[in-house]
Amino acid sequence: MQRRDFIKTGGMALVGAALLPNLLQSCHAGTKEGVALMLAHFGVSENELKKVIAAALEKGGDYADLFFEHTFYNQLSLQDGAVNRAYSNIDFGMGVRVIVGDQTGYAYVENITMDEMLKAARTAARIASGNATVKAVNVSETTFTNYYPFVTSWEDVSVKDKMPYVQKLNDRCFALDNRVVKVMASQDDSTSYILFCNSDGVLCADYRPMTTLNVSCIMEENGKTENFYSNRGFRKGVEFLTDDIVETIAREATEGAARMFKAVKPKGGELPVVLAAGSSGILLHEAIGHAFEADFNRKNISIFSDLFGKKVCDEHINIADDGTIAGNRGAINFDDEGTAGQKTYIVTNGVLTSYLHDRISAKHYGVAPTGNGRRESFRFAPMPRMRSTYMENGNATEEEIIASVKNGVYASVFTNGQVQIGAGDFTFFVKSGYLIENGKLTRPIKDINVIGNGPKALADITMVANNQQLDGSTWTCGKNNQSVPVSLGLPSVLVKKLTVGGE
Repeated sequence: MQRRDFIKTGGMALVGAALLPNLLQSCHAGTKEGVALMLAHFGVSENELKKVIAAALEKGGDYADLFFEHTFYNQLSLQDGAVNRAYSNIDFGMGVRVIVGDQTGYAYVENITMDEMLKAARTAARIASGNATVKAVNVSETTFTNYYPFVTSWEDVSVKDKMPYVQKLNDRCFALDNRVVKVMASQDDSTSYILFCNSDGVLCADYRPMTTLNVSCIMEENGKTENFYSNRGFRKGVEFLTDDIVETIAREATEGAARMFKAVKPKGGELPVVLAAGSSGILLHEAIGHAFEADFNRKNISIFSDLFGKKVCDEHINIADDGTIAGNRGAINFDDEGTAGQKTYIVTNGVLTSYLHDRISAKHYGVAPTGNGRRESFRFAPMPRMRSTYMENGNATEEEIIASVKNGVYASVFTNGQVQIGAGDFTFFVKSGYLIENGKLTRPIKDINVIGNGPKALADITMVANNQQLDGSTWTCGKNNQSVPVSLGLPSVLVKKLTVGGE
């Protein structure tokens, strides 16, 4: 029985049990054997793919691609001391994209039959018009480096295997501090089977794991309540769940909540701000990274649109967007346009040296795609998106940076924020940090806003530490109603002046 027959009958079986181990060990590595197994998984042949692409181009399109996806998603959650909720979802379908110039036609189906796929192809093709002759498409398997190897697949374990870790997370939080009154915890995982084919002849397959572990801890002391959270997210298998990761997350949440009881709000105003290594990279991602995405620049929306090749910050600053960090939440063997995962320097020695490109923007600028064409699922066309965006190390120490500040703020944990991509203006909410007084960290602070302009903040970075850290939290980036997993990082840096909203 072919894969599509399983879907039609509502069955949960995968490709035959004898093939499953080979599927898991080969598809995710992008091998030729993996492509063959993935074709069988979706119940399609190379000849059928060629026919669908031909239909997509029959109105005169310049390019077409097919994106097949089958994703299993599971979540466990704990409340009131026990794991008491479980949720699962299966998503299955394929999308057809046709490009004419810089315009896109897109359609998707949830039932993979030739009739349905051809209908989708001809719907997407309507963006083009004419009677162009369709050239024969020759596809060939493309191999890629595997950046998310795993030991055990999430499909090989049951709910009962995962429940103890969520329960341990709850129990450990209560054991670490007697002020804990409530814990909410969850664990989720997903497995995505991906098959991609385009009119340039690329045919590739991927097997993408993802998991997160999350906790929120609420404490009470003398009638006052505080809360803090911690989480981790990676492209890893079941081996991600360990007692060590439970201990790390539980300690971060409880120690963070305890610190909030002593925290104060600083006086507001323009102050030097030290961004701590790690999660402060969210400011780099939101306030600066989006402005480097090539669609914003191609459309002259970004403030960096006319700054390519020009100095935008201190010459010691290098910023990269990287899809090749093993197990990282932003890792991709190939993007959703079939371009290999790679590391792209956006800023090199203070000079803007590359935008983040998908196929459309790369053609517009006459450069190669950078592997940033990403989509939320088969229901969406890809667009330029970040992967893991971070600043590389500088030549100072964090201690030297803090010692250089007489009166300022050390921001360590950011939560939500707002950014205007065009102007680059931003507002971020800082959950926790410290006052800097006479070159030393003193009192903890909480719940302040940091306001500024992304390009100006980048230009105002005067010191960069040598303690670069990638944040392993569960970052998800939203853009144009699509969400994709990302990660970010930063060494400690000094921004000489930002507006701090305090007392």
